[in-house]
Formats: sequence, structure tokens, C-alpha cells
Amino acid sequence: MDLVTSSFEAHLAVARDTAEGLRDTIENVGAALVASLEQGGRILLCGNGGSAADAQHLAAEFAGRFLRERRPLPALALTCNSSSVTAIGNDYGFDRIFAREVEAHGRPGDTLIGISTSGTSRNVLAAAHVARARDMAVVAMTGATGRDLSDVADHLLNVPSESTPRIQEMHILVGHIICDIVERHFSDFEA
Repeated sequence: MDLVTSSFEAHLAVARDTAEGLRDTIENVGAALVASLEQGGRILLCGNGGSAADAQHLAAEFAGRFLRERRPLPALALTCNSSSVTAIGNDYGFDRIFAREVEAHGRPGDTLIGISTSGTSRNVLAAAHVARARDMAVVAMTGATGRDLSDVADHLLNVPSESTPRIQEMHILVGHIICDIVERHFSDFEA
């Protein structure tokens, strides 16, 4: 089998396994975000590398729109302010870059979405611990085991794969589905 075909086959297999294994959790995360937003909560997102890009992407879908017209939803990617990230990294260490931002912006009733394909990113884990201490909900998007993040998450979206590219592909698909669930609740009309 050639590379292109085998890549699509691997993607489809992980997509099927994700749909079967995480369907209820995805719906629960969507409902939890709706409940939080209805009570004035905000969504904070963080991750490293490709997961940082996913955090920014999903924050933009919430604050802007996904498919439907609706009010903007308060979402903030903690990866976007390069001055904060570099200052905090310089003064407190890279492991604290997101935790310090959660301390600054997080409040009870908010939700932190921490994205880490390995489930072991120390800065995402530190942010999750701060979020829990602030009575925020924690959603962890990880690979198969969830690893360290599984212990601190209220909702674990652990894609059933050990392949970083397949995990990242499912994270954005799952993220889009969650955006759709949330947006349908807040939309002015059906698209």
C-alpha cells in the first residue's frame, strides 16, 4: 500500500475508534461548556506546538463563529500573547507559562481545555492543577492513555492512538464537533 493510501486508512481507523469510544464524552464536554458559558464562564485553552495551534484555532471558533450566527463566546488561547509567554517563561520557567495565565485569568466556573498528545506536557499539567485549585473544570485532550492529565481532568478526550499525527487530526475533529454542539445552543438560526 502506498503512503497516501495508508495514511488515509490509518486516519479512518482512528476516526472510527474515536467515534465509538468518545461519543458520550464529546457530548458531555459540549453540554458542560454550554452550562459554563450560560453561567458566565469562559473557556481557556493551552497546548504546545501543534496543540498550541489547535488551542488558537478552537478559541477563534468560539469567539468568532463556527458555522452559525450567534453572540461571541468568551474563549482565550493562552498561547497567543508572546510577551506574556516569554516573560513568564523567563521569570518563572517554561513549565509555568500557562499556569501563571490561569492564575491571572481563570475564575470559578471557567473551563480549561488542555491539549497534549502525550498527556505529559508539564506546562499543560501545571495549568490544569491551577485550574482545579480555582474551581474550574478541566478538559484534557490527549492520546490513548491520557497519562498524567487523566488524573486531573474532569473530562478526558483520549484519542485511541499512539501516533501523534493521528491524535492531532482527531483533536481538531473532536474540537470542531464540540464547537458545533456549543454553537447550536447559542445560535440565532440553523445553518
